[in-house]
Amino acid sequence: MRYKTVAFVPVKLNNQRLPGKNTKSFEGGSPLISYILNTLTQVRGLDAAYVYCSSEEIIPYLPKGIQFLKRDERLDLQSTPILEVIRSFCTDVDAECYLMTHATAPFLSAATMEKGLRAVASGEYDSAMTVRRLNEFVWLDGKPLYDNTHIPRTQDIGNLFAETTGMYIFPKELIMEQGRRTGDHPCLLEVDFAEACDINEPFDFEIAQLVLDKYIKNGGRDE
Repeated sequence: MRYKTVAFVPVKLNNQRLPGKNTKSFEGGSPLISYILNTLTQVRGLDAAYVYCSSEEIIPYLPKGIQFLKRDERLDLQSTPILEVIRSFCTDVDAECYLMTHATAPFLSAATMEKGLRAVASGEYDSAMTVRRLNEFVWLDGKPLYDNTHIPRTQDIGNLFAETTGMYIFPKELIMEQGRRTGDHPCLLEVDFAEACDINEPFDFEIAQLVLDKYIKNGGRDE
């Protein structure tokens, strides 16, 4: 089934933990936001792609094929829930399906995005999101999520996953009618350490610089 599909990158420029992070440049590289936007221009199956930002100062960073949509400055407040930002965009731009990603996930690949789009379009899944596998001894509410009477190898712990928050794909009715970005039957798109990069703190930026220098530029995969 073919849906009208729109991608968007919500961006604010008043970041608290790492000021100016979305336009901060890597050493020997490009501004952070350039990576995900350039990737979006390569994704097949999108009808349009936007940066959703309250400031026109972001416009010079937009490559050809990426549109700017100005959002209300109230969406830049630290107290504003991400679901409110999503609903606002989906109200402003009509589509049947949306792909939301972030500047802070610079190494997410077009192949992963396309895989998620195909999964949702197939009707087998009601949404999709990027995740990383947790081969760790995880506890919840004081209880282990593994059999601690027979300590397993970490690779045998089980199917525990954490959202990377790098990408979500969802139909309009899911967010507008149920207030959710993930449904009851999401496609879990397991990604590697590079695609799972999520930049919020100064240390995260340093890790991403290492990933860029040691993995992506040196043949891990194309930038």
